[in-house]
Amino acid sequence: MNIRKAKQEDLPVLVSIYNQAILNTTATFDFTPVSIEDRQSWFDEHKGRFPLIVAEEGNIVMGYASLSRYHSKEAYNRTVEISIYIDERHQGKGVGKQLLAHIIELGKTLGYHVIIACITKGNNTSVKLHEQYGFIKCGEMREVGFKFNSWQDVLYYQLIL
Repeated sequence: MNIRKAKQEDLPVLVSIYNQAILNTTATFDFTPVSIEDRQSWFDEHKGRFPLIVAEEGNIVMGYASLSRYHSKEAYNRTVEISIYIDERHQGKGVGKQLLAHIIELGKTLGYHVIIACITKGNNTSVKLHEQYGFIKCGEMREVGFKFNSWQDVLYYQLIL
């Protein structure tokens, strides 16, 4: 498995992976699938100090991870939010572990101090993965999202680098 910086030509597959999550999971609170054009500005935001990486094998992108702005206020400049999405066909193969380990190291290299993970309650695979890498639960917001005809709670985890 190769981990590398995302390239523009990866955007269609990144959109496809994200749309899987939109349609089939509560990992994102988006309801409507996005287009490549919709995600272009998101992709562009990750060209500078916010990394976006992919895991690939045999030139097939299996998943991606990113660090994004956590909050726009200046005091939060050294805190970022992590996102990890894995193609349904490649889940359970250790792709998330590889991406998480790599993005944590990038966060350290870039001088970030805290990584925040917002995980929908019930996503036990994601909780376990983040806990394996030292993330600690620091909060829970109850019934803040409504998806699939059910109120969703969000768990907040943090890793101090």
